[in-house]
Amino acid sequence: MSSEGKVRVMTTHRLQEMKQNGEKIAMLTAYDYTFANIVNEAGIDIILVGDSAANVMAGHETTLPITIDQMIYHAQSVMRAVKNPLVVVDMPFGTYQGNSKAALNNAIRIMKESEADAVKLEGGIEIIESVEKILTCGIPVMGHLGLTPQSIHKFGTYAVRAKEEYEAEKLLNDAIALENAGCFAIVLEKIPAELGRKVAQTLHIPVIGIGAGKYVDGQVLVMHDMLGLTHQFSPKFLRRYANMYDTCLDAFRQYVTDVKQNDFPNDNEQY
Repeated sequence: MSSEGKVRVMTTHRLQEMKQNGEKIAMLTAYDYTFANIVNEAGIDIILVGDSAANVMAGHETTLPITIDQMIYHAQSVMRAVKNPLVVVDMPFGTYQGNSKAALNNAIRIMKESEADAVKLEGGIEIIESVEKILTCGIPVMGHLGLTPQSIHKFGTYAVRAKEEYEAEKLLNDAIALENAGCFAIVLEKIPAELGRKVAQTLHIPVIGIGAGKYVDGQVLVMHDMLGLTHQFSPKFLRRYANMYDTCLDAFRQYVTDVKQNDFPNDNEQY
């Protein structure tokens, strides 16, 4: 794969300008070439190759099982389609926690093999050494605070985070630490809207929310959720922009019927 000749329209510098100008940032996940091509055409600012691929692509209950090889595969597929958006790749569980040298090596591998634009890490002060190590190599880093799905076994629930004052204070301090370390943006997941507002007003870098209210600098959703391809997952923050589950189901059922009744192919659909 080669991205020669591709000049990315969206950059980390442009995102900073968008925050300063009060222009909202639209971010969406993608995991394959076909959907990434459509997302690119739609005018999305950032594509996240999320470790949510473990859920929506592979059927795992959590994001923990996905490997770095699988993340690179998805990122490569997305990069073949993308012309305009900034592409951020989640570093999967176990590739950056506790060992900053390993974190750097894994981030370098993701960037070299996928040719993406940045990586995203979950956590605050506890992973700051890995963030700083990756940044020494010139790799842009996006942070992720609030509900951090890779830590689901620690918390035991996907409930709203940082409702208590002490947890809200820690989240704000973590956000400031990530900004000071050099992160170009931060995702806040499933926290009270007023806390999202406070973090966005405090930081100079873009703050992108998923269930973090309307006062942050941008929004991100999982593509499969907002398209209605997944129908069991219905958190309060999710707006479904389509009902693709039923659309696809109806199409598949009609195809089965047409084949069984020898209606497909018809005379005009054969050579």
